[in-house]
Amino acid sequence: MKKNIELLEPMRVYHIYNRGINGENIFKEERNYKYFLQKYAQYIEPIADTFAYCLLKNHFHIAIRTKSEAEIIEFYVRRKTKDSQYKEVENTMSNADSDNVGKVQNLADVKPNIPSASHIISKQFSFLFNSYAQAINKGYSRTGGLFEEPFRRILVNNDAYFTELIYYIHHNPQKHGFVNDFRTYSHSSYHSHLSNALTKLKREEVLEWFGNNKEFERFHLINQDLKNLDSFRIEFD
Repeated sequence: MKKNIELLEPMRVYHIYNRGINGENIFKEERNYKYFLQKYAQYIEPIADTFAYCLLKNHFHIAIRTKSEAEIIEFYVRRKTKDSQYKEVENTMSNADSDNVGKVQNLADVKPNIPSASHIISKQFSFLFNSYAQAINKGYSRTGGLFEEPFRRILVNNDAYFTELIYYIHHNPQKHGFVNDFRTYSHSSYHSHLSNALTKLKREEVLEWFGNNKEFERFHLINQDLKNLDSFRIEFD
């Protein structure tokens, strides 16, 4: 398949996935998975909601919904105004709407040097991958890039695809032979959806999508031979 490099737009649902260069492992030991999620929380949570994820040794899959243009631009401005050279931007934003900067519908038009929401989204993913790669390079005496570029993205534009995507992501460890039963894999969001513990995942939204937690479980147990995923293959070039 061709490398998909379309811009990520606000308020869209995407399947984000990527792997290590030449299939190299991106998670070399247990602590790497936790560190990646910490970096993910730092860079991606401000600009996107997360429905599901699965981290495997040499690749990952994530289902996200990007936030609104107003939320993304507001995040950018607030982050930049921590640096004194961007105080002027903050003042401009305040003048545009002194009560709630998030109410401005076209914030990118307020100040010419504020990038588009799509640009900000892409930069946040770049920050995630670069910061994680730098840590791996330092910790394991390696150099150069870690992830293939560009990272892959597929727009989820129908209900059936979204349903199958959640299923596909959680079944990925079993599909690739890492485990015999996807439910035993610890580096996916499957158990987080069934837990009562605090989570930043859009748990309630996902469970409601399937009906309830019992229906969520039931759907995931259908066709565990994965034959119905033959038409849902995601391949890397």
